[in-house]
Amino acid sequence: MKNVLVGRSDGAVLRRDAVRHPTRSQDWDEVQEFSRVAYMPYKVRPLEKAARPDATMLSARVGRVLVTRFSYGTPIYLNDFDPATGNVIVLNTLEGALRHAHRKLPATTQAGESFVVDCSRTSYWLEGDPRHMQLNLTIAHDVLAEVAERWFGRVPGNELWTSRVKFGGSGSRWLGLLDYVTRTLDEGTVLPPGDRRGRHLEELLCVDLLQAWARGAGVDLDAQEKAAAPKYVVRAEEILASEAREGPSIGAVAERVGVSARTLSEGFRRFRETSPRRFLATRRLEGVRAELEAASEGDESVAGIASRWGYVNFGAFAGAYRRRFGELPSETLKRRRFP
Repeated sequence: MKNVLVGRSDGAVLRRDAVRHPTRSQDWDEVQEFSRVAYMPYKVRPLEKAARPDATMLSARVGRVLVTRFSYGTPIYLNDFDPATGNVIVLNTLEGALRHAHRKLPATTQAGESFVVDCSRTSYWLEGDPRHMQLNLTIAHDVLAEVAERWFGRVPGNELWTSRVKFGGSGSRWLGLLDYVTRTLDEGTVLPPGDRRGRHLEELLCVDLLQAWARGAGVDLDAQEKAAAPKYVVRAEEILASEAREGPSIGAVAERVGVSARTLSEGFRRFRETSPRRFLATRRLEGVRAELEAASEGDESVAGIASRWGYVNFGAFAGAYRRRFGELPSETLKRRRFP
């Protein structure tokens, strides 16, 4: 593992930077700016008086996953991770050790071991020793929720997202996957969200992470909670999905399934970990994407397709589309026309 993930001192393993920045720094401000962009805002305190960093800061994109090889080069304590960014971080220790907030007692990760925390759902702190070196992943909570819904038929509840879990280790499937991903990056391949290999590797990382996380948290991702939802929730999903282009009002859908809008919203929150409005918004974006991907060369425009789906504020639409799929709608259309 060390040779694949650490051994190249020139940083070529992750040289295709997703965030423009120096790759080495002894300046706290530079290191903090990298950390803010790559992970999220948080507080850092050196554990040695007047210590200066000797940081390694390398990054690359794998679909919508940001991969970083990072160390401060000095002992540190981190806390107050900002939940507003909505990010999950996966800290994969390559050298040295980290101590993590974990239930009642801290957990320590050493070379080959990993730790996952959803900073948008739970508090967190960590302490790194002088030799710590990490291969970290930053993934939006919403991306993982989307993958979970697609693969397991539901979005897990807070019993998963609030669990801080240590996993991986020598010989683990997760470590083998990281090895495979970094070998791909080592070839110098850029894997943005629109790249097929990037999307494939993103999917592999998210699914394996969810499975390892769920095992550590004692959560059964295959539990058939969807079937246990009330009939009015299931019927509302069918209506919203089939009539997404028309954009029916939530009140009208609630009336059709025989409940109040408030009851419908509560049913979605309890059994789907979402709201009817958000469910509808997702189906509409997916409908637009399907039409963009099927568009004939020269016959369609983003504005024309979006208009057919009821979008009038194209700036807001493009922003929502990019957050959902990791690329602009124009990029989807261009890739379809010029494969």
